[in-house]
Amino acid sequence: MLTALQQDPTPEQRTIISEELGREPKGMQYVTALDSQGRPLVVQVDALVDDKPFPTLYWLSSRLLVKELSHLEAAGVIKKLEARLLEDEQLLSEYRKSHEDYIQRRWDAMSAETRQRVADLGFTEVFSRRGVGGIENWQQVRCLHTQYAHHLSGYNAIGQWLDQEYGIKQLIP
Repeated sequence: MLTALQQDPTPEQRTIISEELGREPKGMQYVTALDSQGRPLVVQVDALVDDKPFPTLYWLSSRLLVKELSHLEAAGVIKKLEARLLEDEQLLSEYRKSHEDYIQRRWDAMSAETRQRVADLGFTEVFSRRGVGGIENWQQVRCLHTQYAHHLSGYNAIGQWLDQEYGIKQLIP
């Protein structure tokens, strides 16, 4: 069972995240998805890290899911997906909605101070047009990990496709 939420990471969750990733991610704000055992699956990261745009709003923090998605990437699934996006207008439309959702969530997650800092640094356009994982071309898939982290935290057509085609969600305890 999966629980989507938005909560400050507890000290125990920070330890688990650091163990799973090998370090604590810079700019970590919240835990946004937990498995049935309460282990964090996804963390939300600040839009600006060290005054630079951080393109990954949702970071997959489960070693198991990272490993499985890495195997799919190595097997050429991204090329398969991109070919499918060129042929399947419905999937492409849903993928566009995923990017739009991601952009809106990133803006909504910013404090007024962060929005002002983004403007002062000249990054408003970057945050307005770059979608999941910072990708600019919305017909490409850069990374299955960022797509799936977004899927577990919100709406993502590629994450749904991964569940349908490869049963990724079935791996979550």
